[in-house]
Amino acid sequence: MTVDDRFSQDFRDTGDDRPLGTRSEIVTGPVSDWATDFSHLEPEWAADPYPIQDELRQRCPIAHTDRFGGGWLPTRHEDVAAIAYDTERFSSRSIIMSNFRPPREAAPIGGSPPISSDPPFHHDARRLLLPAFTKTAVARREASTRALCHELIDGLAGQDVVDAARDYAQHIPMRVIADMLGLPPEDGPRFREFIENVLEGVNRPPEERMERMEQLFDYLLVQIRDHVDHPRDDLTTYLVNAELYGRKLESSHVAGTMALLLIAGIDTTWSAIGASLWHLAKTPRDRERLVAEPELLPTAMEELLRAYAPVTMARLVKEDMRWNGVDMKADDWVLLSFPAANRDPELFDRAGEVVIDREVNRHAAFGLGIHRCVGSHLARMELRVALEVWLERIPAFGLDDPARVTWATGQVRGPRTLPIRIR
Repeated sequence: MTVDDRFSQDFRDTGDDRPLGTRSEIVTGPVSDWATDFSHLEPEWAADPYPIQDELRQRCPIAHTDRFGGGWLPTRHEDVAAIAYDTERFSSRSIIMSNFRPPREAAPIGGSPPISSDPPFHHDARRLLLPAFTKTAVARREASTRALCHELIDGLAGQDVVDAARDYAQHIPMRVIADMLGLPPEDGPRFREFIENVLEGVNRPPEERMERMEQLFDYLLVQIRDHVDHPRDDLTTYLVNAELYGRKLESSHVAGTMALLLIAGIDTTWSAIGASLWHLAKTPRDRERLVAEPELLPTAMEELLRAYAPVTMARLVKEDMRWNGVDMKADDWVLLSFPAANRDPELFDRAGEVVIDREVNRHAAFGLGIHRCVGSHLARMELRVALEVWLERIPAFGLDDPARVTWATGQVRGPRTLPIRIR
């Protein structure tokens, strides 16, 4: 048995002298004015945020809210990009806008490196992950991903109506990430629970939210210790053995990065696959064209990513400042809506339409700046294969009842229930 003292003790058991961060009052309920009281957790935002974003872009391009202790929502591509690239004035030490701000001492590492890391630490933490997400590494996973997609569709046989989100889309990234991290594939239902706790449970009471987060890290520590005792060729063992600045990674770094890969690696891709199937189910013209012209799929896929970009990221203002006409305070949140940036008519012609043969498409679905998604090659492969197999096996389908489609709240938006008629 291998012994690694880093993981023999829970990294969270560090005494009571840690900086505690700050909590803010939980405010829920209908939004009075999206320009002065926005909330990405309200049902009307989850159902259809695009008209809200379009209206704000015209009326109040940098909206404000007192919820979550105060925050800002830029809706123009120019402003979103400027903040995403500005690491001098905006910190990534927390990328989930919530009622808790971690202490400033959490920077530059943050709780889930590298996405929560500021320079200069960010560059080195990100570099550790790059080998696992190259095009070559991703290509090795395509055959197994394609086989899984066929297996999932085999399981739909005999059904007239299926939930394409729960029965198909969610399982693809769950299996891929489980394989990459060396986690039991049968733990998929637990992964879904972790995702909902982290991303959709932002307005839960702090004690309940903390308890649910502890469940995630309890699970990860069990998996890490098993990998310490029984090393294998996967990303968890790689992180356990990885070195930074001549030393092995801290246990909190290993667990935090695994949490990032588990949550972000599943929900973002699950949401992109689901949103793409939703669009094709409600738009027969586009579906029929892709069935007839499968070579168009890579171009169409980029347009679906632009139009239904699932991810919004948060930053924290470092110091009081005047920024583009608004007075930002230290520790104000800034919500970087890449979906809003992707529908800015200043950058995209016919920005509010889905144009599946759009040739020039510099979208921001994978983010902008130093935190651009490290797993973009993997996500693209999963989305492409998922759509190729579905369209090959189920070329004719449509929404069973549009009113029964539900969408996730929070910073990763995608269909949670997607009833599709396939016969």
